[in-house]
Amino acid sequence: MMRTIFVSNFMNHHQLPFSAGLLGQDDVEYTFVALEPIPQERLDMGYEDMNHKYPFVLCAYDSEEKLRRAEKLIDDADVAIYGSCPDSLVLRRTNKGKLCFKFSERYFKEGTGLLQIPHNFASAWKHLKPFEKGPLYFCCSSAYTAADLNRYTNFKGRTFKWGYFPETKKYDVAELMKKKLSVTSAGWKHPQASILWAGRLIGWKHPDASIELAASLKEKGYSFRMSVIGNGEMEAQLREMIRSKGVEDCVEMLGAMSPDEVRTHMERADIFLFTSDFNEGWGAVLNESMNSGCAVVASHAIGSVPFLIKDGVNGLIYENGNQKHFEKQVCRLLDDDAYRRKMGENAYATISDTWNAQVASGRFVELAREIIKGNTVQTLFEDGPCSSAEILDNGWYHANES
Repeated sequence: MMRTIFVSNFMNHHQLPFSAGLLGQDDVEYTFVALEPIPQERLDMGYEDMNHKYPFVLCAYDSEEKLRRAEKLIDDADVAIYGSCPDSLVLRRTNKGKLCFKFSERYFKEGTGLLQIPHNFASAWKHLKPFEKGPLYFCCSSAYTAADLNRYTNFKGRTFKWGYFPETKKYDVAELMKKKLSVTSAGWKHPQASILWAGRLIGWKHPDASIELAASLKEKGYSFRMSVIGNGEMEAQLREMIRSKGVEDCVEMLGAMSPDEVRTHMERADIFLFTSDFNEGWGAVLNESMNSGCAVVASHAIGSVPFLIKDGVNGLIYENGNQKHFEKQVCRLLDDDAYRRKMGENAYATISDTWNAQVASGRFVELAREIIKGNTVQTLFEDGPCSSAEILDNGWYHANES
């Protein structure tokens, strides 16, 4: 029996599918240790208190007795997984030579230029250097995590591809794609394609790039409908952009929606736009839109993009901040219905077959067992979750303007 614990701030919908996958593994005993209650602001937004909903969750903050139980689990487990938690709880095991995994997005989202070096170096020395020689492995929830880890410290050979694993839905692909071709909405003529953007309306997610795109597409004579889902500080600015650029007849802002409502729109959308910059650690909407059969056009800066998208195979990547290239990639999809459909079908297969919680949990258990045996693990999986995460620089992708 492999005793496995997951230590993090609180149970949430991102961790639940992976936890369910571990609970379903043979010879795995699993406990999630929650270190703090779910913030009230999340509860006010409608999030569930998952800490007290599931029997496999131990709320260490509930009482002194539960805290002692949590500490004993951390000490005695064969494998410990760490999410958001104090470094001291990781050191509690690494100082004793016990196997640990850290689930982590990238460390240096603010950049790695000359001005950031002093701060980044100090942060790495404080939070990474103490674990450099210990049995700590990283499940990288960003394609850029491995580079950050090895910029000032050395974790080569101990970084593996990971991510967020929201619920994976199973569809009849033919019916799903047919639904996309029959989208209608009151007040709209039947469009050539339905385009969707969803997220918080904030600066580093660049929703304004989608409005600029809409104006250019309209000027070129494309027939489309674009829907923008979300709210945030840029809402008034975006509404004014839509008015001033004269795209009110082809762009609609739908406001904030529940996750289920967003998924319904993804299921109907032909194209999903993902425009965030390097501040997007992972970006679970990529999993969800690909699972919904969307042909995705996504910035290369987003942490999930290099792991999930093979450019021109199951989606299209554009150079972050390059509006001309962004537009070019979208036009490739608008100009070719069969190509657009192929991108959507291949995107669905990527999530359904490989990048999901069931596959990830099974591979994680196999990876941990091989490490415990002392075997080489860097080539255990060729691609997907738990395959080796190579060092990837921010500038790995450039637009081919030919």
